[in-house]
Parts: sequence; C-alpha cells; structure tokens
Amino acid sequence: MDTVQIAVVGAGVIGLSTALCISKLVPRSSITVISDKFTPDTTSDVAAGILIPHAYADTPIHKQKQWFRETFDHLLAIANSAEAKDAGVLLVSGWQIFQNLPTEEAPFWADVVLGFRKMTEAELKKFPQHVFGQAFTTLKCEGPAYLPWLEKRVKGSGGLILKRRIEDLWELHPSFDIVVNCSGLGSRELAGDSKILPVRGQVLKVQAPWVKHFIRDGSGLTYIYPGATNVTLGGTKQKGDWNLSPDPEISRDILSRCCALEPSLHGAYHIEEKVGLRPFRPAVRLQKELLVQDGRKLPVVHHYGHGSGGISVHWGMALEASKLVSEWVHTLRTSAPKAKL
Repeated sequence: MDTVQIAVVGAGVIGLSTALCISKLVPRSSITVISDKFTPDTTSDVAAGILIPHAYADTPIHKQKQWFRETFDHLLAIANSAEAKDAGVLLVSGWQIFQNLPTEEAPFWADVVLGFRKMTEAELKKFPQHVFGQAFTTLKCEGPAYLPWLEKRVKGSGGLILKRRIEDLWELHPSFDIVVNCSGLGSRELAGDSKILPVRGQVLKVQAPWVKHFIRDGSGLTYIYPGATNVTLGGTKQKGDWNLSPDPEISRDILSRCCALEPSLHGAYHIEEKVGLRPFRPAVRLQKELLVQDGRKLPVVHHYGHGSGGISVHWGMALEASKLVSEWVHTLRTSAPKAKL
C-alpha cells in the first residue's frame, strides 16, 4: 500500500487540527476533510476560545494536563510569532473569582498558564461579592480567525476540503482507507452514541475596547473575555437543549450578570447574540474502532465529545488522535498483500 487515503469528518477546531496533525505526522497519507458545515457556521466559531480547561470526570488528570500543556505550548508559539494576528491567537490576563472558597487553592493546570497566583486583597476589592480569586495570563484562540488559518494550512500540506453531509461512515468506503470521526454532536447518528448531548451556550459579542482583562466567575457560568476584535460575554449551560435561536431574555440576564462584575460594560455597544451547541459527553471519546459489515472492514478513529473544553485541549488531543491513525496505517501496510516481483 502506497498512499493511505484518510477522511476526517468534521471541520470544527477538532477536525481541522486533527487533519493538520495527521498531515504532519503520518507519512504518505492523503487527507480529505469532509463536513456539511465550515467556518463561520461551526460551534467553534461561537466558542469564547479562552484556554481554561474543563475537567473531564472520566479522564485521568495527568492525561488532561498533558493535552492542555501541549495545546498551550503550541498556541503560545503562534502568539509569539508573526502569525498571531492571522491565527487569532493572543495572550490575555485576568481574574477567576469565587463567592465561596474553592475546594482546592490551585487547579491542576495552574503551572501551565503564565504567572498563576492568588489575588491580593486590593484586587479582590474590585469584586465585593467574592471572597477568593486567582490571577493569571492565558491564551485566547478566536475561532473565526483560527479556523480559516487551520484550513489554509491543511490545504497547504496537500489536504482536500469537501463540503458534503455524511449520513453513514460506510459512505466513505472504499474511497478511503481510514476514517477519523470528529463530527461532535453528529456522532449521535454517525457512531450511534447516545452518551453525547448538546449543552447549549448563548453568548454576546460586544464592542467594549476599554475592557482589557478577562473576568471569570469560578462557576464558569458568567465570564467576560476580551479578544482582538470584540469582547465575549457569557453564558449559559443548558444540557439537552438543541435550540439555536438566541433568547432575548437570556441575553438580558447575561448582560446583567457581566455588568455586575464589570459595571463599565453598561457602555458596551454593537451587541450581537450567538448560540452554539457544545458536544458534551461524560468522557471524550478518543479511540480506534474497526467497523465490519458484510465482510468489509473500515478502520475508524473516533475523536469527539469535548463539551466546553475543546479549544483548551485541541492540539494535544489531535497529536494523540494522529498516533492512533498511525497505528491503523501500520496495520494496513503490514497486512497489505506484497506485490509480486
């Protein structure tokens, strides 16, 4: 077997970063990204894109930390390069604040972000309803810039982009030797996975160029994340809700909660409402599966179910997904019939 044909289903941050990693790490492979939705119509385009990890209950902490560290280091290199503006990656400093003392003084990722420390009494005076806080510098990765940047790199490495809705992974057989399933919520149908559910997130994108620091309530529900072109205000976590239409009442509530933390936001303007459905699963699914049907075989790598934490771990997990693809490639090449001399 010479060139291995690989299809990556899904073109959010998970699909595109996985496709790019495979193109870099799997020799003699041809990559095609297939999706019915591309930027600016993906969940990743709505995501606030701040690198603060979501904890996955069923995944070992050391593994989550590895994924986050690899992602942070990768994006920090971009933020420190001439590519930073085009890629939509920037450093942002701020505060995570708590109304009650957290169970642990520092989260598992504290030594990955920059300058992590406990907030001073003077800093906490800005937030009179809160008793404890943490200050640090992290990265913001803006989907509307980062996704086209990734797509350009996939194409630049020889990858193809195909707009098409896949109803069944078997549609890709025999055109492709391996399928990488990064379809997020689409995996309910494509992989028959009832564990994956939407967690609806509604946010506001506003103009408030004077806001320079992020503010995040320890619950993760209320947040203010300044970026390159706007400030993202959030949010909601509505499990099992498929509604993509913005709710004006929720928007008013988000603005009210954020103004309570940062009163200057009363002057925010050009307010846009956005809704995204996070692909929630008790644990991320990152594993190989061999589909067998009527004597046919289709090697698959599943990579989905990141919930609200996809951008924080996307590169580290794409590296791991690429290793699983490499294992399938090795299996296919060693089992392929040898050409006769």
